Amino acid sequence: MKSDAYLTPDVGPGAAGNVIAALCSFLLPGLGQLIQGRVFAALLHFILFGVLWMVMLGWVMHIWSALSAAWYQPRR
Repeated sequence: MKSDAYLTPDVGPGAAGNVIAALCSFLLPGLGQLIQGRVFAALLHFILFGVLWMVMLGWVMHIWSALSAAWYQPRR
């Protein structure tokens, strides 16, 4: 039986696209989600990032946003 695995792009945790999105999200929370096409998640991350920096906890959003982008696995 012939496998069509080579026809589908590498998606899911550890994929090159997710690594790039995670790096972007670490620099600016929400940017990686926007690159992945998740507009609502991007807005949520960016808004929470701004709110949490008011109480000096914005670094939490940098980490959470990067992990969220890195572990993202689109529905098939």
